[in-house]
Amino acid sequence: MPAGLPTILATSGGYKPGQRTRLEFDRLVHYAVDLSGVTGRTPRIAHLGTASGDQRWFAAEMDQAARTAGFDLSHLNLFTMPNQEDPEAYLMEQDVVWVHGGSVVNLLAVWRAHGLDAVIRRVWEAGVVLAGVSAGSICWFQGGATDSFGPELRPVTNGLALLPYANGVHFDSEPARRPTVHRLVAEGVLGETHCTDDGVGLVYRGTDLVEVVTEVRDRAGYRITAADGAVAEERLEPRFLG
Repeated sequence: MPAGLPTILATSGGYKPGQRTRLEFDRLVHYAVDLSGVTGRTPRIAHLGTASGDQRWFAAEMDQAARTAGFDLSHLNLFTMPNQEDPEAYLMEQDVVWVHGGSVVNLLAVWRAHGLDAVIRRVWEAGVVLAGVSAGSICWFQGGATDSFGPELRPVTNGLALLPYANGVHFDSEPARRPTVHRLVAEGVLGETHCTDDGVGLVYRGTDLVEVVTEVRDRAGYRITAADGAVAEERLEPRFLG
């Protein structure tokens, strides 16, 4: 069931410790399903764990979280070969595509090697909600700051560019994130950059930022811009998904 407009939920969250399992889906994953508009049947979610190398142990954790939430979750694995004969047809059947974190640089390289960059654009245009956390947030943008190359944050500028901005994640929990994004925006390496504290998500309809939401109180989103050599940070107050 496609959303009314191409929709992206870019987050720094979505998971919480489970009561009887290691992992449960937090409110951001549930909100991604809400954005799809699915009714009358079990929501279908495709999990892409490319950024972490399609780790089967984590896929099992996601399966348990999905059973707890009442979702029909399946996986598009690319290691060691695609597990879906027709990835595009598979993704078109989903309500939500959820992309896990890890290395956004590796994710982009593997997706492009398999032609998944063009496939995902068509899936997005068809109305399947795209969502994810960390690397699964940055990938939808022109780029952002990443630790994919090592502990020192560096820019990545070859994102899928479905959204005409850059992205910053984990803004409150990793001290180097904010100053690095500010510097990269000041230098012109990154353009206007939209950022999230842990637990916060940014909702885009088409390419417009239409809503900021959070599953954790007292967190926020941010818009970082530069003009006349000065960097400005605008705090974007979220709606609590309580």
